[in-house]
Amino acid sequence: QVQLVESGGGLVQAGGSLRLSCAASGRTFSNYVMAWFRQGSGKEREFVAAIRWTVGHTYYAESVKGRFTISRDNAKNTVYLQMNSLKPEDTAVYYCAADEGMIINTAIRPYDYWGQGTQVTVSS
Repeated sequence: QVQLVESGGGLVQAGGSLRLSCAASGRTFSNYVMAWFRQGSGKEREFVAAIRWTVGHTYYAESVKGRFTISRDNAKNTVYLQMNSLKPEDTAVYYCAADEGMIINTAIRPYDYWGQGTQVTVSS
């Protein structure tokens, strides 16, 4: 079965950096869109970034554009989220998600598979 396993979360000071990883297994993800979402305490889950696995096309939420970078390593079947210039408002549980489609969606519903999440805490 499909498994998405996130890692790399932690506690960092404002202005710092973290790199999240999402190890994907269970099938070939070449026709998938891989995305990162996040959910802060008491808030709704929101889209952060996505990448079309095969062509590498990316899309970002306005709130992270210029600070976060999504990428993938085909050989390792892993998607990354490099987060720089972190702010306290970036504090959230970050989730990896996979959608078997050719279009990048920012809504939650199209994504069929989800990881368990990894906590990112940014202190001021």
